[in-house]
Amino acid sequence: MTLLETIRGPRDLDALSKEQFEQLAAEIREYLVVNVARTGGHLGPNLGVVELTLAMHRVFDSPHDAIVFDTGHQSYVHKLLTGRQDFSALRQTDGLAGYPQRAESEHDIVESSHASSSLSWADGISRAFTMTGQRDRSVVAVVGDGALTGGMTWEALNNISDDNNRRLIIVVNDNGRSYAPTIGGMARFLNTVRTRESYRSLYLTSRQAFDRLGGPGRALYRGMRGGLHGFLSRFTNNEALYSNLDIKYIGPVDGHDSQALIEALEQAKNYGAPVIVHAITEKGRGYAPALRDVADQFHAVGQIDPDTGESLETSGATSWTSVFGDRLVELAAGNERIVGITAAMLRPTGLHRMAERFPARVIDVGIAEQHAATSAAGLAFGGMHPVVAIYATFINRAFDQVLMDVALHKAGVTFVLDRAGVTGPDGPSHHGVWDLAILQVVPGIRLAAPRDATRLEEELTEAVAVDDGPTVLRFPKGNVGVEFAAVRRTDDGVDVLRESTEKDVLIVTVGPMASVGLEVAERLAAQGIGATVVDPRWVVPVPHSVVDFSAEHRIVVCIEDGIRVGGIGTRIRQDLREAGVDTAVTEVGLPDEFLDHGARADILERTGMTPQHIARDVMGMVLGSKLPHARGVSADTGPTQLTARSPE
Repeated sequence: MTLLETIRGPRDLDALSKEQFEQLAAEIREYLVVNVARTGGHLGPNLGVVELTLAMHRVFDSPHDAIVFDTGHQSYVHKLLTGRQDFSALRQTDGLAGYPQRAESEHDIVESSHASSSLSWADGISRAFTMTGQRDRSVVAVVGDGALTGGMTWEALNNISDDNNRRLIIVVNDNGRSYAPTIGGMARFLNTVRTRESYRSLYLTSRQAFDRLGGPGRALYRGMRGGLHGFLSRFTNNEALYSNLDIKYIGPVDGHDSQALIEALEQAKNYGAPVIVHAITEKGRGYAPALRDVADQFHAVGQIDPDTGESLETSGATSWTSVFGDRLVELAAGNERIVGITAAMLRPTGLHRMAERFPARVIDVGIAEQHAATSAAGLAFGGMHPVVAIYATFINRAFDQVLMDVALHKAGVTFVLDRAGVTGPDGPSHHGVWDLAILQVVPGIRLAAPRDATRLEEELTEAVAVDDGPTVLRFPKGNVGVEFAAVRRTDDGVDVLRESTEKDVLIVTVGPMASVGLEVAERLAAQGIGATVVDPRWVVPVPHSVVDFSAEHRIVVCIEDGIRVGGIGTRIRQDLREAGVDTAVTEVGLPDEFLDHGARADILERTGMTPQHIARDVMGMVLGSKLPHARGVSADTGPTQLTARSPE
């Protein structure tokens, strides 16, 4: 039995010696490499927080003491130490989540993996503990240094420093990176802390001086180390970053020295007021392939060879992200007004390709989507056309800025939303299912959803040509599928993918759901039900030809990979009523619930988003056995008056 296998809960760490701590850290790293290589997941960040997580669980008593991770992708070690050592189905259906999850353990508190929120959580939890007399309970917020670029962090710090009679410990996990190297003035300051020769020189000199005194000297040094860190940080001006916050600063501490971490955290715990512990760690620690990875040190990997780090996913297909990235470079080459903006996700969104070609025209604002949107409005006012590339799930954070700063001012800004729809293994906070419902309420906005690579290139070209309001282009995670050529295109840009002489069902598909719509149409045709399939390309505002098609058919079926509530189907139904068209509309989309992690196919099956399920429901509507009834079914004629046609 390995030492790791004997750890069933945090208190099993209490009796471990220094040597056993080091052994356990090595076993955890080996376990992570072997298991995450098999399933995929966030490997680099977790290799970097092994000793830090061990020290936190040694010093603090979770769940009595609350530990909040920001972001939660650095919680794998925490899971191992709190009784969850089966990573065989990590991030897969019915397996462990890749982020903290309350249903898994009482040790997990914050499930959302949207960065920069932990200090607000910690502020609220610590206030509640104080108000209810639970002054023996500490709150620990583990903040990746990338999260410090988010404005919400500084809002929380302002309030924490204003009421500083609480047991609140802020652990800054400073590895110099979020996905890629951390951006901004904060990052530059922390970089100087890591490399400042005066700090390192004083640290080593003081340690050597105590070492010369033998065992008693080393014991005295260990006892003074917490205070020494504070002295050295003040002497070398490391404390300057937090000097106006009235929060005690301890550090920097070697994030891979368990004993130094334990002593610093003990001092912070006993201080009785908010404390910042600055731990310098190395992303990908102990795994050579990760350390050699210049892009993001194996921030997130698919299935890999654990020995070499080489990917085992051999698909040669082209990704949606790469299609976007390449086309944007082409457009930027011909239009000097185009500038790219991203929020700490240069490579994941494909903007790195433009940055390589036009470095002065790509801006990484850090984890600050709100700032990205309003800064884009300013750039548009100044004569540029910004392309803001972020994940669909993160546009939620910038809604007010899209509404009040971009749309109200009719700013020509293009938002490109990667990972739209069901994304799969990263779970509830990463599914991009809200963007269509949220954004379509913005006056003057135009939303495009390409069904394939050709349409993505086409619609991006159209989007950046719009200068009198916001445009949005959304596409899913993964590789682009097959091309779907149109039978014809209407005057207002709607692609007809399949046309039936029998005007029974109009299927309106949103983006890549075109493949589902076409298969539904084939299944209906096999039962003698005629279906026309159209792709609006630009789904908001609803093209008038969609209204015209709807008037000709008995029922409209809208298939979208966003939530049904307030989705595109709802918008079509409202536009039909306004135009005086009484054709019934059924909205096929995702339920308004938080979808768990798992394979995309499993989630679509569970939510009834498969061609088989949709076709069966639509047949019932056409035959009058299921609501909404297709036009032609009424109380007078009754459903028995309509039967499916026999296949010819």
